[in-house]
Amino acid sequence: MLEVVCIPVLNDNYVWLLHDDASGQTVAVDPAVAEPVLEAARLRGWTIGQIWNTHWHGDHVGGNAAIKAAAEAWGGCIITGPAAEAEKIGTLDRLVREGDSVRIGDHQAVVMEVPAHTAGHVAYHLAQDHVLFVGDTLFAMGCGRLFEGTAAQMFANMQRFAALPDDTAVYCAHEYTQSNGRFALTVEPDNAALQTRMAEVDAARARGEATVPTSIGRERATNVFMRARDVVQLADRRAAKDAA
Repeated sequence: MLEVVCIPVLNDNYVWLLHDDASGQTVAVDPAVAEPVLEAARLRGWTIGQIWNTHWHGDHVGGNAAIKAAAEAWGGCIITGPAAEAEKIGTLDRLVREGDSVRIGDHQAVVMEVPAHTAGHVAYHLAQDHVLFVGDTLFAMGCGRLFEGTAAQMFANMQRFAALPDDTAVYCAHEYTQSNGRFALTVEPDNAALQTRMAEVDAARARGEATVPTSIGRERATNVFMRARDVVQLADRRAAKDAA
């Protein structure tokens, strides 16, 4: 079994530590900064041997170099990221594209190219483990801003994710759930599943708890971007959310 640890950093980022006990291997996904990630690994007796980046933004790759430098003490760290963004992520050792795979122990993650938030954004799907690392493409009840891509690309991403099994655990990189849910309620005010979920989210945040990971099933029921009927509707909803 894989263990996934949530590390809150900066204002609202989440870094994910993925650990395979059988092999002793540990992966950091989108480390915004280094020290809290290294400390979380040290507390558990783990050493980070890989980093998986989803896209080039600084709050996803900012810890790469320092983690790699620290890893020299235990045999090094291989940094993997999207080939399409290699010029923007200078620390990459391995460049991946659609259909490529990376491994942690006996667990395989297949690379999905999901451009829109950035031009070369990727996700990592561990199908056998029902786990998906999505960076800033899919959020709990939301999707990423269209900084370098189009609504058509994001619509295709949402449809692709929606086709995955409902029990797929979705690990996104920000705590945006309350804001996304409040907007979603303006779009689908009569969605009972959304109303119930927002009550749960508000209670969790009041306790200081993370609201992610989410799941594909929950997003199919409550994510107004995944539920958009076509590209135009998704574009309209994204523009409205940006202006909110």
